[in-house]
Amino acid sequence: MPPPGLSSSLVTQLSSLSLSASRPRSAVPIPSRIPQFLAPAIKPSVRAFSTTPLLQNWLAPKAGESRKSRKGRCRVPTGGSQRGTTVIWGDYGIRMRDHDRRISAQQLKIAEDTIRKRLRGMKFRLYMRIAATIGVYTSGNESRMGKGKGSFDHWTARVAVSKVIFEIKGDLHEQVVRDAFRLAGNKLPGLYEFVKKGDPAKMGLTKVGVNGITEEYLKRPRMKLPLEEAAAVLPSASSTTSPA
Repeated sequence: MPPPGLSSSLVTQLSSLSLSASRPRSAVPIPSRIPQFLAPAIKPSVRAFSTTPLLQNWLAPKAGESRKSRKGRCRVPTGGSQRGTTVIWGDYGIRMRDHDRRISAQQLKIAEDTIRKRLRGMKFRLYMRIAATIGVYTSGNESRMGKGKGSFDHWTARVAVSKVIFEIKGDLHEQVVRDAFRLAGNKLPGLYEFVKKGDPAKMGLTKVGVNGITEEYLKRPRMKLPLEEAAAVLPSASSTTSPA
């Protein structure tokens, strides 16, 4: 007789239950057992190709420095390098036409904010071609000489001559972009010029492909001066003197 409060059908169902080993794991892959309404919400773990890492801060390195960096000298690519002197991703860019400079992260941030403020309300994408990865260490005022290099002060970037700093892409008028880059250049040390996509590259301060100047011509051996050529033609002093 079933206990009070339980129906006879429920007792029959409970008596039919039996203990057994767990079911073997199905060989069907897990994604096929996901309900249909959850399938669109699943995104692939592979990220689309991008030229910049995810969540990159271009005003400070990700891991810092293992040792205090030296001041160093900016690279002067006059020996055949044209890297970083042309616009790649954007339509317009700002390029340094002065000698090598050291630009701090604060100056780069101010220049970036100036461009974004001038182009506020417009659709564009700004590319930063340089990063402040060199640490600057200073000692306090009125301190004695020695006692090490000093404590960390700020991050900076070594910008070579003819290096593109900012690139911009979007549905923008050229004169508007020129004005934005002009304002940004006033915030940065050195002299800068406006470049467009397709402009010739530069090797040092010389444009390659303009007025017949080629890369092979710039890499040629040093030409002799006119006085050196004239001295090579003249006979030597030993041959002109007569024997005694």
